[in-house]
Amino acid sequence: MQLGLCLDPATLATLPKPYGFDFIEGHVQNFLLPLAPAAEFAAHVAALRACPLPMPASNCFLPPTSKVVGPAVDTAALSAYAETAFRRAQEIGMSIIVFGSAGARMIPEGFSTARAFEQYVEALRLFAPLAQACGVTLVVEPLNRVECNLVNTIIEGAEAVRRADHPAVKLLVDLFHMLRNGESPDDILRVGPIHHAHLAEDKDRAAPGVNGDDFRPFFRALKKVGYNERLTIECVWKQSPALEAAAALAALRRQLAESGY
Repeated sequence: MQLGLCLDPATLATLPKPYGFDFIEGHVQNFLLPLAPAAEFAAHVAALRACPLPMPASNCFLPPTSKVVGPAVDTAALSAYAETAFRRAQEIGMSIIVFGSAGARMIPEGFSTARAFEQYVEALRLFAPLAQACGVTLVVEPLNRVECNLVNTIIEGAEAVRRADHPAVKLLVDLFHMLRNGESPDDILRVGPIHHAHLAEDKDRAAPGVNGDDFRPFFRALKKVGYNERLTIECVWKQSPALEAAAALAALRRQLAESGY
């Protein structure tokens, strides 16, 4: 299993070496800058090319103002934004974009949940060919019920992927959201192929090892379905990754090893 952290190259430069992890995961809005001119993005390209670790994935796809559900969905604006994001991802060799984006997919009060789910699937179908043209896979990230009110569980996420029915749309499993929802590790066995994974502890969204959360039942389930790709720590650091990343990675590797990885 390749392990990564959600970081940008500037933050990585503050961490002691050797890093102990394999990749960094970026932030679409802050790093790919889909709403900014190419000249601003060029500085980020240069920083990544000087970075000693790859950035194969990026999360936080859409800003809260780019609604994919509700009474006012601007498909032209969504397409233009996505085309820029995917094109810039391709330019830097990034192949995974994480579609979490709670604000963009939050169902407005009084709006039909069933219709919102249909709109979410429609958005996946809109983005899928644009992503595929740039060699990018868009991964659906189920978000816990406290943060969002649409596509909360991995079962629901898998259904959205099934309904989108496109090879450029796949599923992410985030163990933090699963823990917060009270989902079972056995659900991982029910959802089919997994393309990317995140984790953090439940309380305070802490790094692995802080509160002692046991991820091993989830890791054993991931092992059983044959997942052995990338796992990103997406947590809230108490101080900074420079001070805490080594301990978090050691705790994570220990549980992975005890789970058969």
